[in-house]
Amino acid sequence: MARPLNILTLSTLFPNAASPNFGIFVERQTAELASRPEMDVTVINPVGIPPPLLRNLAPYRSLTALPDHEEWNGLDVYRPRFALIPKFGGAQNPERIARAIMPLVRKLHENKPFDLIDAEFFYPDGPAAMRISDALNIPFTIKARGSDIHHWGSDPKCLPQILSAAEKAAALLAVSAALKQDMRELGIDGDKITVHYTGLDQDKFRPVDRASVKRELGIDGPLFISVGALIKRKNQALVMEALASLPNGILMLAGIGEEEKTYRAKAKALGIENRVRFLGNVRHNALPRLVAAADIAILPSRSEGLANAWVEALSCGTPIIISDAGGARELVRSDTTGQIVEQDSAAIAQAIKVVMAHPPAQDDVREAVRGFSWKTNGDALVTLFTDMVQRELA
Repeated sequence: MARPLNILTLSTLFPNAASPNFGIFVERQTAELASRPEMDVTVINPVGIPPPLLRNLAPYRSLTALPDHEEWNGLDVYRPRFALIPKFGGAQNPERIARAIMPLVRKLHENKPFDLIDAEFFYPDGPAAMRISDALNIPFTIKARGSDIHHWGSDPKCLPQILSAAEKAAALLAVSAALKQDMRELGIDGDKITVHYTGLDQDKFRPVDRASVKRELGIDGPLFISVGALIKRKNQALVMEALASLPNGILMLAGIGEEEKTYRAKAKALGIENRVRFLGNVRHNALPRLVAAADIAILPSRSEGLANAWVEALSCGTPIIISDAGGARELVRSDTTGQIVEQDSAAIAQAIKVVMAHPPAQDDVREAVRGFSWKTNGDALVTLFTDMVQRELA
C-alpha cells in the first residue's frame, strides 16, 4: 500500500476553546479527511492578535490564552499568532499570516514533507498558502465558501491577491455551482473549479416529534428559527419585521454577533421582545433539536455560498425560507423544501403564511438533502487530492 498523503490544512476559520462553533464545518470536513487511511492531516489555524491596546476587547481577550499546539477533537492543531489590524489591515493579512507561520511550516515540512497545502477559506488563506507554496514548492488547493469571494473579492486591494492565488493553485473548490459562477465572473478560470458540497451528519440532524419538543420549550404556536451570526449580511432584521405582522409566532435567533444590541432594541421597538428568543452561541450538538422543532428556518442573507444552516434544516425536516443567494436554487427546487424570497420583510411574511398553510411532511423535506453526508464530502476530497498530487508528480 502506498504511503498516506501528508496534507497541511491551513484555515483561519476553525473552532477553538473560545469559539467552539467558529468554522465547525471546516473541522467536520477535516476530521472526515483525517479519518481516511490514505490521508495524514495536520491543521494550522492562524490566530489574529491585535496590538496591545486592543487585546483586552471581548472578541480578542480569550484568544491570547489559546494553546500554540493541541489535540482538538482528535485533530493535530497548531495555532500560531499573526499581527491583526482590525477592520483596516485585511489587505496585509495573507502576508502577515505567511510570515508568521513560515518557520513552523518549514520545520514540519523538513521533519515530514507535505504533499499538499489545503487552504480552507479563499481569503486570506489562499494567498497565504500561495506564499508558502512559492517558498517551499508544495502544491496547494483553495476552497471558496461564500463571503471570502463576495466580500473580499469586492475589495480592490484584495482581489488581485485572490486572482493570483487562483491562478497558481493546483485546484480550486466551491461550495455551490452558483459560487463557482461568481468566481468565474471575478476572472477565475472555471475549468479549475470543482463544486464540492458541504457534508452533513444525518444521524444528528433528523426530524423529531415537533409538537412534543415545542411543548418542552413552552411554545404552543408557530415556531421559527434563524441560525447564523447576528450580522447585517444575514438580514435577521427582516425576519423580525416579518414576525411583527404575524401574531403568536415565536422567533429563535441562534447566534451571536455585532448586531445583537441593535436587534434587541429593534425587537422592543416592534413590540415583539417577548416573541424573540436570543439563544446566543448554541452548541452544535444542541442545535439539531431546536432546528427540528421549528416549523420554518428563515435566513434571507444578502450573500451566501451554500449555507450549512440551510442543509441542516432540511435534514431535520424543516422547510426553509431564504433569499436568492448563492446555491439557494440548488436546494429549493419545489415548494416542499420551502420558498425563495426577495430580501423584503413583507415577502418573508407572505412566504411564512404560504408554508404554514400547507406544511410539508418532514420526511419529504428531508429527502431533498438525502445525498449530503460527510462521507460523500470526504470521498470527493480524497479523490481530488490524490489525483492532483499524482498529476503534480507526473
